[in-house]
Order: sequence, then structure tokens, then C-alpha cells
Amino acid sequence: MKEDILTHLDDPNQLEKLYRTNKAPFKREFSVLYPTLKGNILADFWHERLSYESDEINWGTGRELAVIILASLVAGFIAKLPTLFAIDEEFFYSRHIGFIIFPVLTAYFAWKNKLSVGKIAAIAGTVLVGLIFINFLPDNKKSDTLLLSCIHLLVVLWAITGLSFVGDAKNNVERRLGYLKYNGDLVVMTTLILIAGGIMTGITIGLFYLIGFDIRQFYFENVVLFGLPAAPIVGTYLTQANPQLVGKVSPVIAKLFSPLVLVMLLVYLVAIAYSGKDPYNDREFLLIFNLLLIGVMAIIFFSVAEASKASKSQAEIWILFLLSAVTILVNGIALSAILFRISELGITPNRTAVLGSNVLILINLLMVTAQLYKALSKKSDLTGVGKSIATYLPVYCLWAIVVTFLFPLLFGFK
Repeated sequence: MKEDILTHLDDPNQLEKLYRTNKAPFKREFSVLYPTLKGNILADFWHERLSYESDEINWGTGRELAVIILASLVAGFIAKLPTLFAIDEEFFYSRHIGFIIFPVLTAYFAWKNKLSVGKIAAIAGTVLVGLIFINFLPDNKKSDTLLLSCIHLLVVLWAITGLSFVGDAKNNVERRLGYLKYNGDLVVMTTLILIAGGIMTGITIGLFYLIGFDIRQFYFENVVLFGLPAAPIVGTYLTQANPQLVGKVSPVIAKLFSPLVLVMLLVYLVAIAYSGKDPYNDREFLLIFNLLLIGVMAIIFFSVAEASKASKSQAEIWILFLLSAVTILVNGIALSAILFRISELGITPNRTAVLGSNVLILINLLMVTAQLYKALSKKSDLTGVGKSIATYLPVYCLWAIVVTFLFPLLFGFK
């Protein structure tokens, strides 16, 4: 990016194309270059443009708002299908929960990034294959492979949305990190929207109840059912059109929770030794242990995605390094517990899926920790950490595809 900026410094048209293609890396690299470019009229203009932050919320054009409203209505309509066509809710939502949101977001990013017809067709075809496959699985509520397919299909749909988000950008490593950051920002924005919506729901139902109308069933079936899927869609639009809304909140959350999670993990590992509990003989404890591992991994990924945007102090890099190292220890305990249970009780779909996931996470953690060590020793910078995460994301996607589509066949739909 630095070389591209310097090469096209006197070409306003090309600079604008570079910025629109990769806004975050353009802004970061330009801020590094600017001290040596002061005095250049175009460079001074871009400095002011990139440094300016408006306090006003950008609601976009009427066309963009129309697209968001349509997308929200489509998601709400999908969520309401069981009511409209008397479909069993447990059957529908267990298999289709991901199809309420992810295809709509995928379509939005495809429209926003102006993807080619071929790529749109490939994405739509993949989503359609997933939809057909999950519906043709036997309706056996005790089937482990059915549950695993439903869970991992969410990861597959999330990855497809990521493909649409990345678009046709050449530097898709930066865009993949941007996708991780978008997910973090979306969690913050969607949470705020849901809190506001919850308060409004309580007030509305309460006010009507005071005048003798019990609207709870109507409200939940017609307003909440449309509002819940609309929240991440509206949140996506707001974060994309107004990155300043949560652009400063998310880094603070990442910076705040990284040391807190590190301390919690250390205390938790000590407490395990005194509690008498262990993941080797307690299935539920092992499940919670793995959920903890996934949560910590998410925090590390998001922290690195934020950290790679700007220079960080040695203390912050040390915290990320120690957090990664401790998480490797947690992963090692979980992995050994899974291997112990397989050796004692045999192979099952659940144990195989968890084993594969833990191995992949361990490899990724080792890569991240190695890059963080290089950053601490000044042999590299944090961009290397971000690249190690971004380049590994497709591996998780491939494993999710294997579990979703092959496990039911390999284990006889059990």
C-alpha cells in the first residue's frame, strides 16, 4: 500500500480508487507516510480529509436506506415463515436460523461491493446447496451429526458472508482483518440496538396494558419477530456508513478486556487445581472448557485485528502475547482431555469434531504467539500477527464444511 500511495501521489483519481478499495490500510499507511510528505498539496488535502471526523450521523442515500429496509423486511419474513405456513418451529429454527441473517448480509455486501455476476452466482449456489442439504438430513432429534451440521453450517454461512465482504479486493488479507473488525463493531452496535429495542418493548407493552390492552402476543409475533433480525442488518449499515460510531469503542473494549481475561484465565487455572474438577472425566466441564477457549480466541482475534491498525505499546503487546501463551496451555489441557476420552470411550461425531477444532485452534495460536514474539523482539510488527490470522481463516471454513456436509455421511447420520 505504501508503494502504491507514493507511486500515485500526483494522481488524484488513482488515489481515490486506492482509498475506496482498502480504506483502513490506506488510512494507516498514509498516516505513516505523511510526515515525509508535508508540503505536497495533495498529501496535505488527504491528511485533512482522513483526519476529519464528523459528529453527524450519515444516513446515506435514499437508495441505500431502501435497500436496508427491504433487507430487514426479507429477514423478518423468513423468520416468520413458521407462523405463516404452520411449520414446526423447532425444526425450522434449528436448521434455518443462519439463513435468516447471513444470506441477507451477503446480498447487501455483494450489492455494496458490486461483485461480478460469476461470483454472485457461486455464492448463491453455495448457500442453496447448504439450504438443500440441511433440510434433507433425517429428522432425528438424538442425532449428533445433525446438531453438528446445524452448528457448523452457521460458520459456513458466516464465511460466505466474509467472501462477499472481501469482494474482489486484491489485498484480501487486509479485508479479512477488516471483516473480523466489522464483526466486533457489529456486536457492539447490535447490542446497543437490542437494548434500546428492549426498553421500547417494555414501555410500549406497559403503556397499552395500563389502558386495558394486552398486546404482548401481537407485539412479539409482528414487531419483535421483525425487529430481532433487523437489528444486525441496521447495525451493519450504521457501522459501514459511520465507522466513527463504534470505531473508538471497540478498541477500548479490546484493550480493557485483554488484561482482564488474562487474569481471569490464570486465576481459573489455579482454581481448577483446588476444585477437584477436571475435563478428563467430566463431559459438561469439558464442554464449558472448550466454550471458554473459543471465547478467549475470539477476544485474541479481535484484539489483534484492532492492534494491527496502529502502533501499540510494548505493554499491550506483552498482554496479547501472554494471553495467547496461556490460551495455548488451556487448549493443551482441552486437547489432552479429548484424546483421553477418545482412548477410553471411543470415537464419536462430537469428540471427532471437537478434536479437529482444538487442533486447528492450537496451530493458529502457535502461529499468532510466534508472530507476537517477533513483534516483542522488534523482528516484525503487528501486521504480521494480523496476516497470520487472516491467512488461516479459510482453514476454519474448510473444517466447518467437512463437519457440516461429510460428518453425517461418515457417521451414518448418527
